[in-house]
Amino acid sequence: MFINEQSLISLNGMPQYVSIRAQKKDAPLLLYLHGGPGDAALPLVMKFNRGLEENFTVVVWEQRGSGKSYYRFEDGAVTLETFLQDLLSLTAILLERFRQNCLYLVGHSWGSVLGLTFTARHPELVKTYIGCGQVVNMKKSCRTAYEYALAHADSKSLERLQATDCTYTGDNWLSDLLFVTKQVVKHKGSLYGKTNYNKLITPFLFSGCYSLPDLLRRQKGSLQAIRHLWPELMETDFEGVTRFGTPVIFIEGRYDSHVSSELSREYFETIETKKQFFWFEKSCHFPQWSENDRFNRLLAEVLL
Repeated sequence: MFINEQSLISLNGMPQYVSIRAQKKDAPLLLYLHGGPGDAALPLVMKFNRGLEENFTVVVWEQRGSGKSYYRFEDGAVTLETFLQDLLSLTAILLERFRQNCLYLVGHSWGSVLGLTFTARHPELVKTYIGCGQVVNMKKSCRTAYEYALAHADSKSLERLQATDCTYTGDNWLSDLLFVTKQVVKHKGSLYGKTNYNKLITPFLFSGCYSLPDLLRRQKGSLQAIRHLWPELMETDFEGVTRFGTPVIFIEGRYDSHVSSELSREYFETIETKKQFFWFEKSCHFPQWSENDRFNRLLAEVLL
């Protein structure tokens, strides 16, 4: 291993946990943006995407308040813009340290909101943007997730769903959101072929980089990030953004009903600049982990 570093880096005054791993010198930088919000993913990337380290300097950032970067948010203290400024700061640090002019940026789910927004703002810093589980229009995506849950519901769940507001603007919006998400997972619309997330939990237990307190902080960080950021996330809509100053690639699970991959495909068709789209036929919301070997090979093939 040429480089294997895990450390806290101060980004806009807040220490945040960053992993940097590579198997060879001078490999191009690839920065992974996890989902959620607040859904730290370092052990998952280390387990399922270790193959990327053969060709890239892989950077995994546990965003502020998430996982090993956990701290307690104050009301109104964090917004989407806060994370975009953190991302800009981290990118500048990485490019200066590794003497590179730009980097590859991978965004998953919530991370795809950060990633595509950042790419539109700073195309000179992004060699290629790769989105998976790409968010396009959050309101539409929440509607399709709700309809999926409704279509697969048993009588007990159906009654609860019929009383649910999938705009997530009512007093019980968090409870409604968590229930709908649970139903999508239960009916195999999120993790391909699975009715739960056990496959994505066990790597945290055996990674060696997560302690029991880290696991507890990850749970707290995820819930607080949803509480603080979801209302703003619901306003996400890229449908009017069709030109980028750098190539974009979408990698989508064919059966993603968690964040609609059909919406992603429809949006992709409207993009007027250099682009590529790849369907992963045995994936839902997590193609990078459900078909990880193909994902790792594909990035090497299309980026290098």
